[in-house]
Amino acid sequence: MGPPLKLHELIQEIRSAKTQSEEREVIQRECADIRSSFRDEDSLYRGRSLAKLLYVHMLGYPAHFGQMECLKLIASSKFTDKRIGYLGAMMLLDERQDAHLLITNSMKRDLEHSSPVIKGLALCTLACLGSTEMCRDLAGEVEQLLQNSTGHVKKKAVLCAVHIIRKVPELVEMFVPVSEELLGEKRHGVLYGAVLLVTEICQQQPEACKRFCKLLPLLLQKLKQIMSGYSPDHVVSGVTDPFLQVRLLHLLKILGQNDESVCDAMSDLLAQVSTCTDTQSNAGNSVLYETVLTIVDTKSASGLRVLAVNILGRFLLSNDKNIRYVALTSLNRLVQSDYAAVQRHRGTIVECLRQTDSSLNKKALELCFALVNETNILPMMKEIQRFLQTCPLELKQQCTSGIFLCAERYSPSTRWHIDTIMGTLVTAGESVRDDTVSQLIHLISGASELHGYIVRRLYLAVSEDIGQQPLVQVATWCIGEYGELLISGSSEEPVKVSEDDVLDVLEGILQSHISLPNTRAYTLTAIMKLSTRFKHCTDRIRRVVSIYSSCHDVELQQRAVEYNAMFKKYDHMRSAILEKMPLPEKSTEDNEHAMPELSEAKKSIPIDNSQINSIQPTSQVTDLLGLLEVSTDTTMNPSSTPVPPLLQNITSGSSLLDLLDEPINHAIPTLVVYSKDGLQVEFSFMRPPSNPALLVITSSATNSSSSDISDFQLQAAVPKSIQIQLQAPNGSLVPAFEGGSVTQCIRVLNPQKVPLKMRLRFSCLHNGNTVQEMCEVSNFPSATWQ
Repeated sequence: MGPPLKLHELIQEIRSAKTQSEEREVIQRECADIRSSFRDEDSLYRGRSLAKLLYVHMLGYPAHFGQMECLKLIASSKFTDKRIGYLGAMMLLDERQDAHLLITNSMKRDLEHSSPVIKGLALCTLACLGSTEMCRDLAGEVEQLLQNSTGHVKKKAVLCAVHIIRKVPELVEMFVPVSEELLGEKRHGVLYGAVLLVTEICQQQPEACKRFCKLLPLLLQKLKQIMSGYSPDHVVSGVTDPFLQVRLLHLLKILGQNDESVCDAMSDLLAQVSTCTDTQSNAGNSVLYETVLTIVDTKSASGLRVLAVNILGRFLLSNDKNIRYVALTSLNRLVQSDYAAVQRHRGTIVECLRQTDSSLNKKALELCFALVNETNILPMMKEIQRFLQTCPLELKQQCTSGIFLCAERYSPSTRWHIDTIMGTLVTAGESVRDDTVSQLIHLISGASELHGYIVRRLYLAVSEDIGQQPLVQVATWCIGEYGELLISGSSEEPVKVSEDDVLDVLEGILQSHISLPNTRAYTLTAIMKLSTRFKHCTDRIRRVVSIYSSCHDVELQQRAVEYNAMFKKYDHMRSAILEKMPLPEKSTEDNEHAMPELSEAKKSIPIDNSQINSIQPTSQVTDLLGLLEVSTDTTMNPSSTPVPPLLQNITSGSSLLDLLDEPINHAIPTLVVYSKDGLQVEFSFMRPPSNPALLVITSSATNSSSSDISDFQLQAAVPKSIQIQLQAPNGSLVPAFEGGSVTQCIRVLNPQKVPLKMRLRFSCLHNGNTVQEMCEVSNFPSATWQ
């Protein structure tokens, strides 16, 4: 048998294969020859065979049978064998396999070898695949090489030291003295590695920062030399050594985070870097961005912070979308601390809303909402509403939520506030928060001097288009409450409309196939209320109501039957029952109003249980219950939970209204069970006196961050001796800036009065990311279970 194929011959043969099957045939044949060579202990061609195997591995074919051959080649005395052996080890081994520990002794010998090239091979391999055990065993040799070696070896050794510190943080102290010496190196590669090593030490052990602060003049001198000097070997796009500049700036940021003296010492140099660095290339922009981060994350002077904001403002003018995205993200961080400086770039930020990139639109939108105040509310809302007309569908809900919150906070007048919300409803359609309709109705109820103007505008809107369901719901409610103002013409611009015209519009909404069940319910109630506002259409209204007494929609049918009964049996009370609604009190997040919020949730729009079940996978519930070692009979899914007898008594009929009739115990303090990244979940408690074993928990989720939280879901599990039932929440969207809350009623039956313990799982969508968090609550007040 002749000598095996050389590597270049194998490559040529594989490339000449015309089909994938031919390629597989060639590789399988060659792998069989390589296996035979390994079994025969052919040391002459072992290096060649492993080199071919590594090429096969690069093509995606299995090559694990060559792992032990790597160890044999590493132990060889020939450099060519060691080179292939170490390369194979880096490609075929990793720290998850025990086989990599077998090369520790060979690497230890090679680190003490006289040849710097062999030392370099061992150092590269250790930095690539060194595990915790291997790093701990070889740290001493690496530390010796940092002190006594050539520049070639020292450059590799310092990077290897960084890897060792990351794997074994307790070895930091070993490398602190030598790292101080390395900062004085003049060789570029060693200096770069030394800065990286010192940075890693300061991050792993913050106490070491004080020691390295003494070397601040040296670091500043190095940075000045780079800026003022010119090194052709390290110039990138006209910027001298941007990689080392970025590393030095990052180290200065870490050293100056909690030390004002460091900030004062480097302020002049930071200003020089900010003004002298070229902005026409990515290399210069990277240096400027790191300078901005250094200024922002340290206690720099206000003038420097303004300079940093101006640099980000220049980034917004770049044609590169990535640079603009980085600038918008950074300005979002700075808007709270440097509001006035960021406000000066408002025009450029608004321009980013007109870009076609949705990621840029999202960041610019968040920043625009953060910049809105009493003085710029009118132009900013005009720009944002213009953006709403063309914005991507995934941003519409975020955009409408921000418009509603800003209008509520900074509106110059009630009329402008109402006009803004109604205009947004027309543009956004269904992409609005669940509570938008109720909030707008509450706002309209309180603006008595505008009722004529509002009902006229809404009537004209639904006369032209009934496709925007939230707007139609608000319009039907207003027409039902203030419909007589349409007929009397009590508005700024009277509309010539008759009672029949109004009823024609409402009947059209009832009969339209695009009307949601909830919209039909609003409309039927509005028609019924008009029976007391309109004097000549009572019979027509009676006929419309009677038609829906046999409607297939149970909710609509129940309303129609009750309204028919009002016509027949309680006609003398109809005017009093259907009189205008008084101005409702706006719900708050205070604990004493927890039960009224529950009552409002009970009366709100019903939620489809099938949708609730679809977002609560059974596997998640089972995993949650398994953590507490409970059986699935304590699951909190409303559709599958067997309700215990005591809870059945409470949940039958108007359960929540029955609970409200009983005196509420305010003595139990509330409990914050979760608070992270702006999301806070608070529990308030009530124990009905008629059933001491029952605990009613009201969960209230609020969001103080700058972006909405959607698809919010709460799951809970309790031990076997306790029974739990979760009712459907009043929504799944937690508005930003604490603009609302998601409430949910949890009933806990604890007849044995054991200490209450609960495992909670939260899932939601925040800033485009799916978030899942779990926590255990065991610090319930004793009054909840005793």
